[in-house]
Amino acid sequence: MEIYENENEQVDAIKRFFAENGKALAVGVILGIGALVGWRYWTGHQDESVRAVSLNYENAVSALRADKPETLSAAEKFAADNKNTYGAFASLELAQQYVDKNDLNKAVTLLQQGLAAASDENLKAVINARLARVQIQLKQPDAALKTLESVKGEGWTAIVADLRGEALLSKGDKQGARTAWESGVKSNASPALSEMMQMKINNLSI
Repeated sequence: MEIYENENEQVDAIKRFFAENGKALAVGVILGIGALVGWRYWTGHQDESVRAVSLNYENAVSALRADKPETLSAAEKFAADNKNTYGAFASLELAQQYVDKNDLNKAVTLLQQGLAAASDENLKAVINARLARVQIQLKQPDAALKTLESVKGEGWTAIVADLRGEALLSKGDKQGARTAWESGVKSNASPALSEMMQMKINNLSI
C-alpha cells in the first residue's frame, strides 16, 4: 500500500494511473460502463468522444493554470457538463483556484460537484479529504468530521487523523485532537506528516 503525505500526491498518482492504463480505463472508468472488457464493443465515434473530452480537459486546465480570468467560466462549464473523471479533476482544479482566492464557499460547491461526478473510490477519497480541509477553514468542524467518515483506505489513515485532529481542535476538543494525532503518528505516516502531527501534539497546552 502506497502511503501519501497529502491529497495532492494522491491526485497525481490517480492521474498517472489513468494515463498508464490507456484506452480501456478511458472508456471503462471515465465513462462509467463498469467493466473494462466492455470497451471493445464501443464504436469509433464513442472512442473519438473520449479523446475529445480528454483534449478539452487538458485545454481547460492549461488555460486555468495560466491564470487567465476569461477562461474561468469556460472551465466551470466543462466541469459542470462532464459527469465523469475528467469533470471531477476539473472541479478539483477549479476548487483550488477559489481556495487561493479565499472564496471557500465556492470551493465547497465545486468539490461537491466533483464528488458527484467521480466514480473511482480513490478519487472520491481525494475530494472528500480536500472538502474536509476546506470545511475546517470555514469553521465547520462537524461537517468536516462527517466528510472524513467517507475517506477509506489504509493509505489515508494518517491524513484523516491529521484532519480529524484539526477539526476537533477547532471544536475546542484538545484531548480529542491529541488522540487523533497520536493515532496518526502511530500509523504508516510519511516522516514529514508524522513529524508535523508530533509538533501539533507538542504545541497543545494539555
